[in-house]
Amino acid sequence: MRMEILPLFAAAALAACSQGTASEGAVAPSAGVAEAGRTHPVSGLEVIPLTVRTAGGKLHRFDVEVARSDFEQAKGLMFRTELAPGEGMLFPYDPPEVASFWMKNTVIPLDIIFIDPKGRIINIAAQTVPYSTDSVVAEGKAGAVLELAGGRAAELGIAPGDKVSW
Repeated sequence: MRMEILPLFAAAALAACSQGTASEGAVAPSAGVAEAGRTHPVSGLEVIPLTVRTAGGKLHRFDVEVARSDFEQAKGLMFRTELAPGEGMLFPYDPPEVASFWMKNTVIPLDIIFIDPKGRIINIAAQTVPYSTDSVVAEGKAGAVLELAGGRAAELGIAPGDKVSW
C-alpha cells in the first residue's frame, strides 16, 4: 500500500470489508495467462498478464490486478487473506517516482518488486512483515511496482536486473 495516499486509507478500509479467495494459478512458461479486460472477483480491478524474464532466460507468468487510481493504490492488497502463487498486483506510475510502500492492514507477507521505467527490476523487498508501518522504498525511480505472495521472487529466482513486461 502506498504511504503517500494516507487520506484515502479510511475510505479504503471501509471498502475492503469483504474478503475473498483468490483462484489458484500455476506459474510456469506454459501456464494460462489472463486475457486483458478480465476483472478480479474480489477487487473488481482489471486483470492482465505479466511476465518476468530472469537473467537466465526463464519466463514466469502472472495474472495481476492493476491498481491505477490513487484510491486503488492506497487500498492495494489490504485485508486480503490469500494471494495465489500465480497472482499479483501491479501499481503503474506515470510519471515514474521513488515509490514508498508499507504493510499497514496487509494481512499476508508480500514480495514488493520495484520496476524501473524500462521494465527492469530495481530492487525487491522480500517477505515484508504483515501490518508493519515501516517504509519499503525503491532504490530509484519506479515506473511500476509489483506485489507477489511473500517468498515467490526467491522461489522463482526473480532478482534485480530481471525484465518485467505487461
